[in-house]
Amino acid sequence: MTEAVTMVIPQLIVGLGNPEPKYDKTRHNIGFAAVDALSRSWKIPLAENRKFQGEYGEGIAPNREKIRLLKPLTYMNLSGQSMQAVISWYKLPPESVLVIYDDMDLPLGKTRLRLSGSAGGHNGMKSAIAHLGTQNFPRVRIGIGKPKNAASTDNSDSVSHVLGRFSASETKLMSEVLEFVVECVELTLKQGVEKAMNRCNSYTISNL
Repeated sequence: MTEAVTMVIPQLIVGLGNPEPKYDKTRHNIGFAAVDALSRSWKIPLAENRKFQGEYGEGIAPNREKIRLLKPLTYMNLSGQSMQAVISWYKLPPESVLVIYDDMDLPLGKTRLRLSGSAGGHNGMKSAIAHLGTQNFPRVRIGIGKPKNAASTDNSDSVSHVLGRFSASETKLMSEVLEFVVECVELTLKQGVEKAMNRCNSYTISNL
């Protein structure tokens, strides 16, 4: 018996990060940067929404459907609270939520689009899975690379890496990555997540 494949089209796009200026433009906030890039590209302004505990905006996406953008302001570890507030209010299914966040296990310049999966040690995703009650929602992971002395078992190296800022050359590379992420998200809206995975997972942006 074959299962009917339903096309997954995002209705809410969430970027993970931490509020406060000291976290701005850090590696851990690349999810926020991605939603800011979508906001600019689609001309959908974001404004603080207390009910949703985040910066929120809605408008018409390139597929001519309504789209919602969210940056939770709950701090990373409680990101799911903000996401749950939005999906409860609009009665959205969890699989319509596309989450964008940083991943140390992926090198700079690499992105990964998936239909589902575990949190992989990411606290923001742990919170998202706990509040959505499922792992079955799409996500875009943006590679931020490992710290230089990645072999070290010192956890403080990882913390300072994710909370650190990109170098000048890395910043240039990441601006190209964010353009590519916008392209990938637009593909998910037009063709569904599964088809978009072919394009988004086969391409690496290099600064060479």
